[in-house]
Amino acid sequence: MADARTAARDDVRDAATDELTRPAAIRVNERIELTGRTALVTGAASGIGAAVAHALAAAGAAVHAVDRDEVGLAELARCPGITATTADLSDLDGLAALPTEVDILVNNAGVQHVSPIEDFPLEKIDFILDLMLVAPFRLIRQTLPHMYAQGWGRVVNVSSVHGLRASAFKSAYVTAKHGLEGLSKVVALEGGPRGVTSNCINPAYVRTPLVEKQVADQARAHGIPAAEVVETIMLSPVAVKRLVEPEEVAALALFLCGPASASVNGTSFAMDGGWTAH
Repeated sequence: MADARTAARDDVRDAATDELTRPAAIRVNERIELTGRTALVTGAASGIGAAVAHALAAAGAAVHAVDRDEVGLAELARCPGITATTADLSDLDGLAALPTEVDILVNNAGVQHVSPIEDFPLEKIDFILDLMLVAPFRLIRQTLPHMYAQGWGRVVNVSSVHGLRASAFKSAYVTAKHGLEGLSKVVALEGGPRGVTSNCINPAYVRTPLVEKQVADQARAHGIPAAEVVETIMLSPVAVKRLVEPEEVAALALFLCGPASASVNGTSFAMDGGWTAH
């Protein structure tokens, strides 16, 4: 009889534990709702960052949009739910002034410089690594305590196909993105047991001002006309022969912040038209 009572108590305890750890019911095709959540999005004045800020705000989140482009931020700040903060993320000491009590962190800010390694300016290496690797680390470090305290958080790192594959003449960018991939996985392992997920989005070339600038840089580096760059270099490795749209990246970022992605952690999502299928 004692064994039966003990077994019954164990069953009740297991059921209670299961209820505590089981995620809320997920309804397929239900709109992602982020009302009450606060987000910090870097590089938000244009391109992917602006699209992500719009998507999160439309879902109800209060979005802090950060960029050094005051003109782009002013336009973005006209949207309900978005607050603009001008900041240069390569100024590492200034990062402490950014909001820390956020539930969602989207590390998106980035730049590109195309040059052979032997000619690569050393100051450009420092700038790119500070902006695209050290700054995300510091922002994650200073926002995790709030996420841990509430037992919920989302870190979305906008990486690149160049976080998974290398390309010539982009040594600093490729290094920074590969480092971001590793950082994201460590955050996933440390944060997962405390309700915080961390994932990377890895798009190929996206229709952004950054890519538009790369056309001229690539033309110069490869010695070909700018008109040939998109077709012969940017789209050559992919099966889907078009640029990725910023809104496509934003849709995936929004999913990673929603309830259906609670078990998605430490993953890299290639949005590359088939580039990494080779």
